[in-house]
Amino acid sequence: MPNSMNTGHIAVADDGHPSLYSPLSAIIRRKPVTVPPAATVLETLQAMDQGRIGSMIVADPESGVALGIFTLRDLVRRVALKDCDLQQPIAQVMTSRLVTLKPHDSAHHAALTMARHGMHHVLVVDEQGRLAGVVSQSDLFTLQRGGLQDISSTIRTATNIPALRAATEETRRMATQMLIQGSGSESLMHFISTLNDLVAMRVLDLTRADFDLPEVKWCWIALGSEGRMEQTLSTDQDNGLIFEVPSDGDAEAIRLAFLPFAQEVNRRLDACGFPLCKGNIMAGNPEWCLSEQEWRHKFSDWMNESRPQALLNASIFFDFRPLYGEERLVQGLRLWLLDAAQSNPVFLRQMAAVALQCAPPLGLIRDFTFDNSKDYPHTIELKMYGSRPFVDAARILSLAHGVHGTSTVQRLRGVAEASHFPDLDAALEGFHFIQLLRLRHQNELPGDDAGANRVNPNDLNELDRHILKESFKLAKRLQQKLQLEYRL
Repeated sequence: MPNSMNTGHIAVADDGHPSLYSPLSAIIRRKPVTVPPAATVLETLQAMDQGRIGSMIVADPESGVALGIFTLRDLVRRVALKDCDLQQPIAQVMTSRLVTLKPHDSAHHAALTMARHGMHHVLVVDEQGRLAGVVSQSDLFTLQRGGLQDISSTIRTATNIPALRAATEETRRMATQMLIQGSGSESLMHFISTLNDLVAMRVLDLTRADFDLPEVKWCWIALGSEGRMEQTLSTDQDNGLIFEVPSDGDAEAIRLAFLPFAQEVNRRLDACGFPLCKGNIMAGNPEWCLSEQEWRHKFSDWMNESRPQALLNASIFFDFRPLYGEERLVQGLRLWLLDAAQSNPVFLRQMAAVALQCAPPLGLIRDFTFDNSKDYPHTIELKMYGSRPFVDAARILSLAHGVHGTSTVQRLRGVAEASHFPDLDAALEGFHFIQLLRLRHQNELPGDDAGANRVNPNDLNELDRHILKESFKLAKRLQQKLQLEYRL
């Protein structure tokens, strides 16, 4: 009775090695085994035993749409403990409330979904609801190093802020250990971002229970490095909130109802070890607690203005992704933004011109150039002049080519698929090396916010100095691509 459905071509990550940046289509290892809803419980158990699998997907044999899932937990609760008739249809004992993701969703998204719901696998379905595959917890944990499973469980069951603060500190200790053991920046940033996301989601869970929120759809938005899933050991808050306004509703009244909740979330995140944003880019600020229409107006104003502050806002707020709540609101905003940006090449050209002002610190005679920092002489600011040129170029090019991803890696890979980009792998390696230097330096100078991203190249060994110089050259090459595209 089981049926192996054809899922078509399974994508592979550009570097041949799937990571937490990869879409779920690159993680799926085999065609899903399914049974129709009319299959008996006994037939389903026999198919599970034959396939040596711990769950079975119930799908419509004609359309391929996933209808439910039968797990070992269902076997115990609904069959064994209730002395169930093994000849009854599996549809009567399956779990029909499915949590599903799309093939283009990232492995990072799946890890968060499973950790949040306490699940061991998630179904991947296409836009028509047809089953594309199943991704298990073990599939994802092979992409993540360290004890993510244990600490994510601790976060998910935490009942107070001190417990979450301890989990945040443990996350940073584990990240430091991974750094010492030689982990790359990509896996480290995703490890940190994943667990930081889980802490934020649990804070939102706990805080939501303390407030009587408006009965409207809403979503907490991650911005900046958090939105790009590129958090390092030194990070603060950047977040916002989007809500839906009913046809007879008042946006201002809804905002006033959300603000005390959002401000308390910001305070609790601060207590968990995520400092308040010095620029007040937080959901507790009325300026960033907005309706769908108000967010669109914000973005439209920025794209139609040439003021420096508008372009600066664009560089922060365009890196948004949903974190908690009704994700559809954020996805709709993303689709609208991509269309609006592609229709406004003047704005993209202005952003490119601003991005080119932050040139990699390469000298004509000496290896490196330095800014005029009195507190940190003869140092290079790796965030401003190292990673930022990659981040800015990736953002602008992804907007121009309609790439949906928010991380720098996702964006550059998406741009490479849409246009000629022969230096993709080299650019990614340069970006990751600079990020790794930042992580190493932050680990050596804990608590030094001002100097956390500054490095004296004379303190580097000869090999690292050489790789840093080559990484800056790759950043420069990426900026030259912007110059060519926008004739700057």
